[in-house]
Amino acid sequence: MKKSTFLRITLVLPLALLFLLTANAQKKPIIGVAGIAHESNSFSSQLTTLDLFDFKQGESQEELSKKFFSFANSQTISSGYIEGAKQFGLELYPTVVTRARPMGPVTDDAFNTMMDEILKQLKAGPKLDGILLNLHGAMVVESYPSGDEEIVKRVREAFGPEMPIIVTHDFHANVTPELVQYSNVLITFKENPHLDTFDRGLQAAKIMSEMVKEGLKPTQAIVKAPMVYNIVYQSTFSNPLLPITTESKEMEKNDKILSVSVAGGYQYADVPWMGPSVIVVTDNDAELAQKEAQRLSDKLWDTRHETVLKSPQPAEAVKMAMEHDGRPVVLIDMGDNIGGGSTGDSSFLLEELIKQGAQGWVMVIADPEAYAVAEKAGVGNDFDFEVGGKTDDMHGKPVRIKGHVRSLNVGRYLETEVRHGGGRYWNMGHTAVIQLEGSTLDEPNLVLLTTLASSPNSAHQLISNGVYVKRQKIIVAKGNIAPHAAYKPFASKLIQVDSPGSTAVNPSWFTFKRARKGMFGMGDY
Repeated sequence: MKKSTFLRITLVLPLALLFLLTANAQKKPIIGVAGIAHESNSFSSQLTTLDLFDFKQGESQEELSKKFFSFANSQTISSGYIEGAKQFGLELYPTVVTRARPMGPVTDDAFNTMMDEILKQLKAGPKLDGILLNLHGAMVVESYPSGDEEIVKRVREAFGPEMPIIVTHDFHANVTPELVQYSNVLITFKENPHLDTFDRGLQAAKIMSEMVKEGLKPTQAIVKAPMVYNIVYQSTFSNPLLPITTESKEMEKNDKILSVSVAGGYQYADVPWMGPSVIVVTDNDAELAQKEAQRLSDKLWDTRHETVLKSPQPAEAVKMAMEHDGRPVVLIDMGDNIGGGSTGDSSFLLEELIKQGAQGWVMVIADPEAYAVAEKAGVGNDFDFEVGGKTDDMHGKPVRIKGHVRSLNVGRYLETEVRHGGGRYWNMGHTAVIQLEGSTLDEPNLVLLTTLASSPNSAHQLISNGVYVKRQKIIVAKGNIAPHAAYKPFASKLIQVDSPGSTAVNPSWFTFKRARKGMFGMGDY
């Protein structure tokens, strides 16, 4: 070999090796993203079918990516994943990430169809270094009490024990011990109303980065207190939960603790592991994880006597609102909590408002049939029709109202502030505002008819339809926790109403068949 050739080889080889090492170091870990999110009400008369999910079978990777990255400007879990990938040097590979509005259990057909598509998409892509699963935590499927557990189980079986899998859950998750075993890390929202969704997605991405790039080995433990943490008391911004939420945040300042989650649970899912959970994830310290999870769970248990229900029923609640000096008074119709899987057409409070002669009130009712009558009549013309109470026999009877059509609207609105869930764009379907006879512009009695049931996550639900929310005497919001974020900034008083319905807050309204026996809070109050 010539000396010049030898010199060229000895110079080129180290440079080539350096290039390969540098290129390999710059290569971002590829993280698959998937999810089916649903909050399933076991007592709802409406099963959740495939067509109710924002899901399309056979979408291309380009379509899936476009849909997923459209959440970049929101404050959701997905936007937290996206920002985390930027900050921590990850490449996201989105597959099916879908959700449906809370209703009854998900059908087997819907679940299996979506799950098969997720596994197909995850396997069809590049070699994955980890998987982020965006799940709700309270999904009930016809054949699976915990649909979320079944998702994680199938992903684990498909990708083996070495694949890093991080799961994010809603605060209302009914977490099973098996799901914790199938995953490496489980993180739930800390706050309710859900104002920290973005932060939890960011946290999940950070831990994933440390796992795939630095060899972090998370260890997690779960402890479940034997109680129902009534949804009335699940606000993390007030007692009794506020000190526990604060403690969970303080615990994460310990370098050995990666995440601390306190899930309030979802009492409308009649499943074996219904109820609150504490999950502590540590840096490879099983003893610490178990000890701290038990300690925080004990704090939950110690507050049990503060969770006894004291809310008024509809007749008393309307009377209280009428007698209150300030405005607006928000009546929170917890038995018809749309965000909890109810119908949105309960008529109990409507009936009481009319019966007691209240003035200056407004309420939203999901009733496509009544909207069609209003649309046919036209703006400014008479309206005389029965509204509400049409879905089933759990939410009252239709109530006849007379008045005129004040407006017809497209029913879409924008919320720029961080409200419950962090959503920005909302859709109620086409809407009609009916002003009832006998009311005035100063004290209007209004029924907002929607074609889609829409959770009251924002006051703009009403504002976008021309309702002056701060001038109304009474606002009826069909929710539970969401109205707190929407109306607390300006409401004179919020009254949580123990109204009947598929999301009634008193467990004694229901017959549980699968939930664990002997839990505190399951009997009559």
